[in-house]
Amino acid sequence: MERKPLGFFLLLLIVLASQDQMIMPSEARVCESKSHKFQGPCVRDNNCGLVCKNEGFTGGKCRGFRRRCFCTKIC
Repeated sequence: MERKPLGFFLLLLIVLASQDQMIMPSEARVCESKSHKFQGPCVRDNNCGLVCKNEGFTGGKCRGFRRRCFCTKIC
């Protein structure tokens, strides 16, 4: 029995063509809230993030002209 490579190539073509149709996950919204426990000017995002994690958030960053710590989480 002779193998037919045409069937294999058609299957491969269908698989490759369907890759464009796959649903990609969208970015989730990030909610921000001013930290209640951070003291002093916010100089490093790392320090802000650690305080925010203790407050129950997923991270934090310094923002604004007055350099306040804002906590972030996926909402």
